[in-house]
Formats: sequence, C-alpha cells, structure tokens
Amino acid sequence: MWITSCLDTVETPTTVALGNFDGVHLGHRQVIQPILESKGGKAMGANAQAVVAARLDLELQLGYATVLTFQPHPQEFFTGQTRELLTPLDEKVQHLERLGVEQLVLLPFNQELAALTPEEFVEKILVRGLKVRAISVGQDFCFGRKRLGTSTDLKAIASHYGITVHIVPLQTLEGDRISSSAIRHALQQGDIARANRLLGRPYTLVGRVEPGQQLGRTIGFPTANVQVSAEKFLPCLGVYAVLVTGETLDGGSNADLPGRGIPGVMNIGYRPTVAGTQRTVEVHLLDWSGELYGQTLTVSLEQFLRPEQKFASLDELKAQIQRDADTARSHLAALQLASTSTNANP
Repeated sequence: MWITSCLDTVETPTTVALGNFDGVHLGHRQVIQPILESKGGKAMGANAQAVVAARLDLELQLGYATVLTFQPHPQEFFTGQTRELLTPLDEKVQHLERLGVEQLVLLPFNQELAALTPEEFVEKILVRGLKVRAISVGQDFCFGRKRLGTSTDLKAIASHYGITVHIVPLQTLEGDRISSSAIRHALQQGDIARANRLLGRPYTLVGRVEPGQQLGRTIGFPTANVQVSAEKFLPCLGVYAVLVTGETLDGGSNADLPGRGIPGVMNIGYRPTVAGTQRTVEVHLLDWSGELYGQTLTVSLEQFLRPEQKFASLDELKAQIQRDADTARSHLAALQLASTSTNANP
C-alpha cells in the first residue's frame, strides 16, 4: 500500500473513501467496501497476461483504491489536546492493507485546510489533487470550513465534475450504532464483548516488551511489560483474559488456540499493592515460558475479569492472580470450543 501525506506524490486517478477511520470498525469497512468492489476478482480465470492487461485497464478506468484521512485528527487540531486513538497509524495501516486498500493519503490537517469551503475542498483536494473518479462516505460525514458541508452537499458539488458519490447509511449491529465513540465507551466500561462486536475483531494492544521491576517473578507469575504507544486508547484499569501473539509465539506448540495466540491474563493499572506510580500494561502467559524481551507482542482482549484493586500483602495478590489465571483459562477454553464448533458448522 502506497502511503503519502503530499498531494504531489499521490497515485492517480483514484476512487476514494473519505473519513477519519479511527478503529477501522465494521461501519468504516462498509464505507471502504465500495472502492474495493470495483477492483476485486474481475479478471480472474484468464491467463496471466490477460489478468495483467485487465488489471491495468481497470486502474486506468477506476483509479487506485484510496483512503483519504486526516493527520492529526481534526478534533486534536481544534482543541490542542492529544487524542488517544483506537488505531494509531501503524495499526491503521495494517488493517487497511488487509482489506485491500491500495493507497493511504494522510492529508495534513492545518489552518489552510480547515479554512477551505466545501466547494474549495472538492475542487482543490479531490478534483485537482486526487483526480477522483468516485467517492464513498458515511452518511454523517462533514467537511469544509466549520464542518458546514454534509454528505448530501458533497454529492451535489461532486456531480458538477461528473464524480459519483456513494453515501453509506449509518450502520448498526444488534441495535447498537457502530461508531468509534460507542467502542470507546464499551472499552471504558469493560464491556469487551460489545467493543469487539462493533469492531468486528478483538481489540488489540501492540507493544514492545521492555524490562520492568520483575516483581511477578518473585511470586511465581512472571509478566511481560508491554510498552504500548502513548497514542493508544487504553480500556478501563483492571485484569483481562487475553490471547497473545508475537515473533516466537505464533503457531508454536504451546498455542492453545491455533492462529489466535497464547492464552494469558493482562493487568492495566498502577499496581497499588506494590506502590506503583505509573500506568503499566503487564501480561502473564498461561502455561508458557520463554524469553520475550525486545519482542513486539499483540495482545487481543477477550474478556474483562475484574477492576484493579489493592491487596494487603503479596500473598493475597498471588492468590488473586491464581484465581484470575484459572478464570481466564476457563473462559478462553470455552472460546476455543465455541470457535471450533462454529468452524465445524458454518
């Protein structure tokens, strides 16, 4: 996937999905899907040369499947406050690549861009800069100076240039509006199941394992101290059942859930029992041992187990961690059984 923040280096022409796409959740994927549908599988079944020729012809006709988003997030620009993200840039790139997006344009959000009228935004950014052939946006998309432009306005303005605009209705799942705000709220409440449903995948924390105080080793529960990006939105403090993948964990003989990772328990918090002062993300892998320092781990949140609490002694903490491990093991085993049953009965 080609990534650029400069209109001079954009691959054109383009078909564009417009939005912030923080989370790349189920609703976002519905907005992105129209720019992918015109690209996939249309030349399959022919010989190799015909496939290449048809692909090139398709590129010329429809343009590169492009996601246009803004950096920094407009709310961060206007408020001056750092905004924690469901998907920091590295994660967003990975999710978009998996979907089949060919180009990501990170449009610098500055005073000049914020001052553009809806008409100027379409002409300068979409028509002249991106040479857009077609656009996909969510129903609630707003753009231009003071967010005065709506998705309906975009469709009307773009029509003057012969550009098709596909407006995707607001998406719901089991009665819940699918939105980044709803996912954040669910994570803050410890409702991991709801957050994961809205995302369409488990919420993950990604980070490099760095040396910590190694107190876990002294009570029989060694933990990996995962350094998560400062931009990453963290769920509520507490203990979670998780699945962990990493450089030496994927597909290993210890993986109880093949393809999904090693079962574990994770604590997000300040470790009040040992007078901790900084928020940490620590993961204990169940029935696994090995060296993890320096590795990048991906921790998938499966269930919130309990809030963080202070214990009177290390012995009490140890006993509670054992109970947490047992609970996590039972839950993840049930998850494995449910997954196996689903795969056997599609």
